[in-house]
Amino acid sequence: MNHREVTAELVLEGWVPCGLGDWATALRSPDGAMAARVCPFDPAYAAFTELCRRLPDNPYLPRVVLDTPLEGGGTLAVLEFLAPLEQARAEEVARQWREGGGEAALAEVRRAAAEVDAECRATVPWWDGVDLNPGNVRRALDGRVVLIDVFCMDGAALYAQILEDAAVVSDRISGTRYVLDIPYIARESTPEEIQALRDALTASRSPTAR
Repeated sequence: MNHREVTAELVLEGWVPCGLGDWATALRSPDGAMAARVCPFDPAYAAFTELCRRLPDNPYLPRVVLDTPLEGGGTLAVLEFLAPLEQARAEEVARQWREGGGEAALAEVRRAAAEVDAECRATVPWWDGVDLNPGNVRRALDGRVVLIDVFCMDGAALYAQILEDAAVVSDRISGTRYVLDIPYIARESTPEEIQALRDALTASRSPTAR
């Protein structure tokens, strides 16, 4: 299934939309214990799930119960539900991360994130690196402070490249069928900008395109 079909199936099963980021939509399970992150396109998220795999017992990372690709380049991840954390506490954890402070478990995540970042800089086009801000610091149901989505793409450069020559993007990144379905484009773009992006993609996918 693609991200549209997965979202529809989850809603029909009683999952409730509970969040909208720049790249993905979140839905909460009927019992409230889990959240599903449904994304049409986000090459950076694989780096985060890799970080979670490397440190499966670290309290600062969420418990991921499912991580699977979707048709067209999207992803579905199911993880423990994370609620907002008090702003002051979130800002303090983000400060500790930036300044190299905090307890040993946080330092462990920071070191592993730096390793994943270095690997992705060499392999992922339009990679932007580690991006931890207070919005990425959440609270688990058991009270733990948890970090999410600590890596990011250079979205502005990537979508500018689509407008300039979309074939370059599809040549360098696989799974771009739904590249315009991310929430940021729907939320922030004018109709004219959306049409320009669609025209650029259509031209690049034409049989007569280079």
